[in-house]
Amino acid sequence: MADKTALIVEDSPTMRQLLVYAMQRVEGLVTIEASDGVDALQRLSEIVPDIILADINMPVMDGLKLVKRVRSDERLKEIPIVIITTEGGDEDRERAMTLGANAFITKPIQAPQVVKVVRELLGE
Repeated sequence: MADKTALIVEDSPTMRQLLVYAMQRVEGLVTIEASDGVDALQRLSEIVPDIILADINMPVMDGLKLVKRVRSDERLKEIPIVIITTEGGDEDRERAMTLGANAFITKPIQAPQVVKVVRELLGE
């Protein structure tokens, strides 16, 4: 597989490292990190990743607002988005999916589960 890029948006450095580590299991996937939604938008102005993994609960701009912004941008709207959250609540899941997220994973995350979802969304 040619190199693909994943943008990981997570305010917790520990969780971000865990996601980066999990993504190393996807052959040919390069990861870019962002610490919140605003940081992610800045990175998205420079690159168009193949997939975005974003936490819901983040300061400054949360994951749901980020999904909304990505979906309203012609250049970015087709990128698959995986929402990661501590809330297993159906309400959050519904909001994320309604806004245009492609998948929803609840913490504590399991690396194999994340890898499986990412591979599916990247068409592997």
